[in-house]
Amino acid sequence: MKPATTVSPSAVPDGDPAPMTRGRTNADIGPWGWRMVDVEFRVVSDRREGLLLTLGQAVIAHGFTLLRQRMAGGEDGVVLTMLVRGPQQNLATLEECVATHPLVTSFEATRPDAAPVETPPSITPHRCAATPPCAADSRRIEALVPQLTRDYPNIFVALLELERELPEAHRELALSELGHRIGAWVQARDFAGVETTSTCDAIRRIALPAMRQIVQAQLQGEALHVSDSPFCRRGEHGPCCHFLRGMLGGLLAGSAQPMHVVETRCRNDGADICAFAFRTA
Repeated sequence: MKPATTVSPSAVPDGDPAPMTRGRTNADIGPWGWRMVDVEFRVVSDRREGLLLTLGQAVIAHGFTLLRQRMAGGEDGVVLTMLVRGPQQNLATLEECVATHPLVTSFEATRPDAAPVETPPSITPHRCAATPPCAADSRRIEALVPQLTRDYPNIFVALLELERELPEAHRELALSELGHRIGAWVQARDFAGVETTSTCDAIRRIALPAMRQIVQAQLQGEALHVSDSPFCRRGEHGPCCHFLRGMLGGLLAGSAQPMHVVETRCRNDGADICAFAFRTA
C-alpha cells in the first residue's frame, strides 16, 4: 500500500475535493457499467459514538459499499478505517464529504494495490448471462435507493415493480447490487456496534436479525433459510432471490473474513424454502 497523505478538514477549500494519494487504482466494472474503485479511508475523530453510522451513511449515499471497517483507539483519538468500493465518478465528492465532516479531525485515503474482488456466483446454464443495466435502468435504480431507505422495512412493493420491469439479462446483477447497498446501509444503521468473532457469529448476530426485519428467516446449521421470499413464482427457472442474496452480502461485508453468498435452494425451483450459503472469498 502506498503512503497516505493526511488531510485536515479545515485545509480543504470549499468546492475542492480532498487531496489523496493517487496510487495504482484497483478498478472493476460495476453492474451499471461504471468503473469501480476500492479505496481505504483512515479517519481520526475525538468522538466514537455515532461515527461509523454517520460516515457509513455518507458512503452509501454516494453509491459506495462498505466492504469492511475497523475502529480502535489511538494517540489522537478514535481511529476508524473503512475499505469502500464504488463508482470512480463519485469518489472525489465522497472524499470531500468525509474529510470535511464535523466529526472528522484528520482524514487520509489510500488505494489498495490489489484488493480482492468478490467472485460472482455461478450462473445456471439455462438462464441468460447477466449483463449491466442500461443507462435508463441505472438512473431508476439510483433514484430508488433513497426511497427504499426511507420506507424500510416496507420495501417489497417497489422492489417487485422494479423486478418486473427490468430486462431478464439485467435483473440479477441490478437486484443483487441494490440489495448489497441496502444491506450495507442496514448494517451501518442497526449493527455498527456489534462485534463478531467468526463468520457464524456474524451470521447469527447480524444477518439473521436483519433479515427478520423483512422476511421469515431462520438458521439451519451455517445456512440461512427464508420461507416467504416474495421474489419466487415468477414463471422462470432458477434461483431468483437476487436482492436477498445481495442484501446478505452487504450485511456481512464488514466481517473480518471476506465471503460471498450463494442461493443454493429456491422456492422458484420447487424447493420448500430458499436457502443461502456463506462461502469465504
